[in-house]
Amino acid sequence: MENAVNKTVLVVEDEPAILMLLVDYLTGEGYQVLEADSADAAFLILSGRPHLDLLISDYRLPGGVSGVKIAEPALKLRPNLNVIFISGYATEIFETGSDVLDKATVLGKPFSMETLKRTMESLLG
Repeated sequence: MENAVNKTVLVVEDEPAILMLLVDYLTGEGYQVLEADSADAAFLILSGRPHLDLLISDYRLPGGVSGVKIAEPALKLRPNLNVIFISGYATEIFETGSDVLDKATVLGKPFSMETLKRTMESLLG
């Protein structure tokens, strides 16, 4: 994928099989991928202030921290960051009422890799 060149994606997902699938797929598509299996790991990566083009985060994460709570500070540091939430509980994301939702895309699980690809291409240009 030509658009993937020099694009960095942070994937936050606590389910190991889904995380591995997403990382393998995105890497194969040419993206630079950073991965986190928890909110703590995501915050550690974000605190290093790496360049990010896209945050893909599950909504429900261990420890009671949602993907929205990861995206809010990430967007304050990086206002142009694109965000995709992935969740089997998509309605809960909308119920947060967070301003992040004005900039985020929500994909309900399960979704196809083709749907993810089209969504990413739309966001990243």
